[in-house]
Amino acid sequence: MSGFDDRENAFENKYAHDQEIEFKAVARRNKLLGLWAAELMGIEGDAAADYAKEVVKADFEEAGHEDVFRKVRGDFDARGIEQSDHQIRHKMEQLLEDAREQVRSEA
Repeated sequence: MSGFDDRENAFENKYAHDQEIEFKAVARRNKLLGLWAAELMGIEGDAAADYAKEVVKADFEEAGHEDVFRKVRGDFDARGIEQSDHQIRHKMEQLLEDAREQVRSEA
């Protein structure tokens, strides 16, 4: 195998690894977001864990993060929880950074 082929394979492997890490980080973020939202809604214990799973599943409805945002926004609205769109999106960003750090430290 030539040096070029080796480099190409290395780049492909790095890309695949980076994509896997990002997928895990987004899933972790969604779980953390679900737990945060559950706490604000007064959901505890197993019910909080179940709600966090619902938030993770919501991310498979469409590409991007809007499906997760809409899930949490809708649930907050239904329960009268006062959080602005900006506050929810900001929390999503914060938790994504936390999740990335957690996933990288586990790798």
